[in-house]
Amino acid sequence: MKATVTAALALLGTMMAGSAMAQTMSYAQAGQLLAKSCGPDIERFCRNDNLGNGVIFACLVKNQAQVKQQCFTDVGVVQASLAKRIAAQRDAWKVCDADVREFCKGVVPGDANILNCLTEASKVVSPACTAVLTDAGWR
Repeated sequence: MKATVTAALALLGTMMAGSAMAQTMSYAQAGQLLAKSCGPDIERFCRNDNLGNGVIFACLVKNQAQVKQQCFTDVGVVQASLAKRIAAQRDAWKVCDADVREFCKGVVPGDANILNCLTEASKVVSPACTAVLTDAGWR
């Protein structure tokens, strides 16, 4: 099972681009989803393949006719979710800048102090800032 999870995480490493979706998931959640839906097929078809460089995904594609469609569906879900999470983490400070200036005056940056301030002020922080913090996985 550990090899299956490791292989699913290697597959995850190759799946970082995609479209947006409603919620984001953590890397751990993504790995668990891929281990569940792709794990049996990875064990069956890709057992002797080396991890990394897209080898596991290439193996699954090569055996696509026999691999459960749910595996490829979940790969798409993971791609979209993680792409949205990465974009939210990249854009959070720009989206929340006005909220930081209004609600976190005097807060010394570092050690997640600004993030803690925004979380504590969540009832008054703008909906856009709240959404980006949630999508970033920080709330």
